[in-house]
Amino acid sequence: MFWFMEGMCFLPVSLVIWSSSSFIVSYITALLERHVDPVFPYISDTGTEPPESGIFGVMITLASFLGVATMYTRYKFLEKLNETTHAISTKLNKSALLFGIIGCLGMCVVATFQETVITLVHDIGAIIAFVAGVIHISLQSIISYKMYPLGSTLIVCYIRMVISGISIIAVFPMIVCALMVPRTQLHWDPDEKDYPLHLVSAVCEWIVAFGFVCYFLTYIKEFQKFTLKAKAEFIDCY
Repeated sequence: MFWFMEGMCFLPVSLVIWSSSSFIVSYITALLERHVDPVFPYISDTGTEPPESGIFGVMITLASFLGVATMYTRYKFLEKLNETTHAISTKLNKSALLFGIIGCLGMCVVATFQETVITLVHDIGAIIAFVAGVIHISLQSIISYKMYPLGSTLIVCYIRMVISGISIIAVFPMIVCALMVPRTQLHWDPDEKDYPLHLVSAVCEWIVAFGFVCYFLTYIKEFQKFTLKAKAEFIDCY
């Protein structure tokens, strides 16, 4: 058996590969079509104009579903571990799952509504996706530390804490600087007044996005240790 087929390992592996590909393929396509500048466009900028808008929409939507599947699987894994250890509260586990699902819904909004078409809805979706996502990985970092030595090693716990910390630090300037830029545009001149704000916001956005990718990368070894099964039961009419 291949390593990525052990347990539920295929979920975080698929999520990491697919979400990374979503960003990279959309960026390369937009760049080849000369729809964006090569130096740190917003992630959403790379999915605004066709043909990359279609690629971006489909790939990000599928990434959000993979995200929900991965988060729910981890929720059930922690629930099972907690039956004997009682190391974390059920509310903490459920809260982490809830924020994760909300973040994925925000991703679907971002994928569906292009920023130059319905800007307000797109921006709200982006804020929800990033803020809820950062809260989710922060709660998961706390859970990992509380559950140690079950599930993850101490090094993995520290790595998750570091990724969460960097994401928390980056998400604030990402939002604040974006709100301070009064217009939406795909091409920027470095001499423009608002360019520094745009650059800071875009850099922070990429940091947070790949922070999520790196975070789910840490799940791979852990997900090799368990499997999840669906159980069918007849209802009374049978």
